[in-house]
Amino acid sequence: MLGHQNLHTVGLLLLLSISSWAINFGILKGDVGLQEGNVRLVGTGISSAGRVEVYHDGKWGTVCDDNWDMTEAKVVCRQLKFPGARSVVVGKDYGPVSGPIWLDEIHCNGTENYLVRCSIKRWGETDCTHKEDVGIVCEPMGTNQSFGDSLHPLDHTIYLSDHLGQIFDKGEACDFNILVQSPTQNQQNISEKRVFTQVCTHKIIMSQFPSFNSTQENTNVSFDISVPCQPYFTSFIRYIYTRKIDVNFSSALCLHWMAAEFGVMQLMTDVGRLFSKILSEDTSFHTQVQMYSYALETGDVALEEECLQYLAWNFQNLTTSPAWTSLSVELLKSLIIRSDLVVPDEYFVLQSVESFIMEQVKSITLETQAELLRYVRFPMIQAEKLYENVSSSPLYNSHKNLYNEGIMQALEFNVFFLTTLTKNSKFNKENADFHPRIYTADPWSTKIYMIPNESLRYQHFHREYNHYSHHGYFETSLISTPVHSSLMFKDKTVNWNADVLQSQTECSNKGVRCDTVPVARLASQNNNPSNSHTGKILYRNRLVVMCEGLYICQVLGFKSELIPVAMNGTQVVECPCPGGHYVYKFVVRPVYE
Repeated sequence: MLGHQNLHTVGLLLLLSISSWAINFGILKGDVGLQEGNVRLVGTGISSAGRVEVYHDGKWGTVCDDNWDMTEAKVVCRQLKFPGARSVVVGKDYGPVSGPIWLDEIHCNGTENYLVRCSIKRWGETDCTHKEDVGIVCEPMGTNQSFGDSLHPLDHTIYLSDHLGQIFDKGEACDFNILVQSPTQNQQNISEKRVFTQVCTHKIIMSQFPSFNSTQENTNVSFDISVPCQPYFTSFIRYIYTRKIDVNFSSALCLHWMAAEFGVMQLMTDVGRLFSKILSEDTSFHTQVQMYSYALETGDVALEEECLQYLAWNFQNLTTSPAWTSLSVELLKSLIIRSDLVVPDEYFVLQSVESFIMEQVKSITLETQAELLRYVRFPMIQAEKLYENVSSSPLYNSHKNLYNEGIMQALEFNVFFLTTLTKNSKFNKENADFHPRIYTADPWSTKIYMIPNESLRYQHFHREYNHYSHHGYFETSLISTPVHSSLMFKDKTVNWNADVLQSQTECSNKGVRCDTVPVARLASQNNNPSNSHTGKILYRNRLVVMCEGLYICQVLGFKSELIPVAMNGTQVVECPCPGGHYVYKFVVRPVYE
């Protein structure tokens, strides 16, 4: 007779063999019949051929055909229990589709049982349109099989996660105890270790991950976990049983670190993909700053850039947040060196740097102060504003030469044409000082509100030089900007039409061709006024996408007068906007060629 513990072990083995551990992160959302990572073929009326769609985050989406070949097709057919793949189909119209394009540039080895086990970019990150949705044809059931030998699969793995979770929660027949210790300080300020948690587990489960050292001889093991991460350790171990866990901005960093530390790579990858979704949830900016520090500590270059990008886009909010005065000097340097800093104007950058220095004046050396101030792009500051205000700066006397040099640089840039500036051997137009960031103050930008309610589709922020013309269902915001930020162009203006076109009919009525909708449009009404004397002027315009006017979730560059925008799930923004109420800010950015 098998003992109770042996029976339990056999049961676990059976459960594990059924699933092959193919349950993915986020399983069992919504309908019990739909799992994260499910695939289907649609648009042909037969189950073995059609457009490839994958289920993620509660909805179906398509897959772009970039880099797609028979290797990926075989994985999809295998996941759908077909004997094999016949062909890949590109460019075919499978009928209307309104969902997002979930996956792009997938790479499979061909041995995977599930498409989401292949190497993928972040969900929803794509430059494709639905015209590039991939389709495949699988070998139908019964091919190469004898009559009466067809397979009829029964798959109950959907229930496995909950069953294993119950085994963990009951804590019965455990044969491997994990002790969690966190370093603390005693009253004499001497570091000591104290056991916070003991977790009862099963060797057969934990043996998947060698880092736990669950060998035949070991029945106990201990690990050091930081105090902030200790509350999430039990949930982390439960994930190893169930492949399910809830993640928020408080737990994300700890779960990512523990997953990396113990080799739970699927969890580490999926939590990493969630970082962009949770960056916007902490208005204090403490979480974003902690994520940046964590990225530096672990050498995660992708996460480092993701944090810097979000902080640069939302720099104005950062300067008024509780985290501002506790920023490291190195983080501030990494931000103010960037050209994707979204700010009212360059004078705002100068004031922010000065404010930061004054808050920490006792701990920042004069050399470091000067280094920070040199990242300010003085030529981008209006000359009169710079001249009138800089001398009153609390730091002027300590850095008089630096400020005076900046003033002279700004004056030269504002009172000479490019052809004159280039005659000076010290002038380098590639220098970042002579290139704008993303300036949103008047007169360089305008806003359009996009609200899902059709009756409230457009709400424009009014400015005295704006007017609105109505053409059927359309409203157009007309803004006027100087040709260039230099004072030499003060009296020369360019008029711009800013629109968001939501249908092909709207595109046709505007006289433009739209490959996809909706699109944002920023069109000049003037010919380029530059000439051989002034130097050629180009426009590197930007579309700043804000969630309900609270935070920036995307910045897009206009390569032409049209750019696709994130609406109705056709594209996915860098960070989510729960209400779907977007504010589109059109920013004009003139530069010398």
